[in-house]
Amino acid sequence: MDADDRNDGVDGGTGGRASGRDRGARRGADDTPTGGGALLTIGAFAARARLSPKALRLYDRTGLLAPAHVDEANGYRYYRADQVERARLVALLRRLDMPLAGIAAVVREPGEPAAHRVAAYWRGVEERIAAQRTLVDYLRARLSGRSSELYGKFGIRTMDVPARYVITQSRHTLADELPAWIGASMTRLLTAAAACGGVTGAPFVVYHAEVTQESDGPVETCVPVRDPAAARAWVLSQGRSWDTRARQEPAQRLAYTRITKAQVVYPQIIAAFEAVEEWIARQGLGITGPSREVYFTDWISADPDDEVCDVAFPVTAG
Repeated sequence: MDADDRNDGVDGGTGGRASGRDRGARRGADDTPTGGGALLTIGAFAARARLSPKALRLYDRTGLLAPAHVDEANGYRYYRADQVERARLVALLRRLDMPLAGIAAVVREPGEPAAHRVAAYWRGVEERIAAQRTLVDYLRARLSGRSSELYGKFGIRTMDVPARYVITQSRHTLADELPAWIGASMTRLLTAAAACGGVTGAPFVVYHAEVTQESDGPVETCVPVRDPAAARAWVLSQGRSWDTRARQEPAQRLAYTRITKAQVVYPQIIAAFEAVEEWIARQGLGITGPSREVYFTDWISADPDDEVCDVAFPVTAG
């Protein structure tokens, strides 16, 4: 038990009885003016801030809320009344399950920048919840043997895509590492496209083999560009970095389903691939190439429920 624990019963209103020394210490602290008014013991401050003394000690250790004064003789912590608002803000942010590092960033910044940080954090929470909601649907259908009902939620269509020249990067990667690599690779290719005559179509990702927690592809990111000669020159300038290539993508018919940003998460995105495969089989069509994801809108600005991706297979034209 530390010094504050011995003092909490007196100052937190829990009915404990103070020793003469504690009462004297408390009077001395309360009578000491500071820039923010008289000092409060940790128990009294905790009651005002609606936090436990244990939480206040944690926030002290992590630098979120340091006491205004620590008595060198007995180790008691004292706070100013003007620290109550910051303590209450910390408590509210913790109710959002915000990590301590995120809270520290919020309380360091005044006004609008702090509000933007909270909004950005909550967007991330909503995206995670939306993804988890689709995962629950996927698991319920799987476990109850109702996969066909799940597949029925995906509308399947076909489209004819003309031949295109693309710059690409390939990598072997597991499912956990895949989103970060796709984002970084697409950024590199979209930047490079400016030197290749510009982008002429939606970027896409080709899965040359299965990507799971145990299987690592490979995966190929592709950006259609206007100038094949410039694209080949750019590839030569890259040397062997990132397994970079330029190639012709043939004209083909795609069978596809359109999904939201929340659905572009492993493993629930597997349901979209399976739904397209089942539809292809029912239509008596053949698959003529590897599966792919076509990203036809800006990923970063999209909300969780916005459609962002076509899950597709090249198929015979019959």
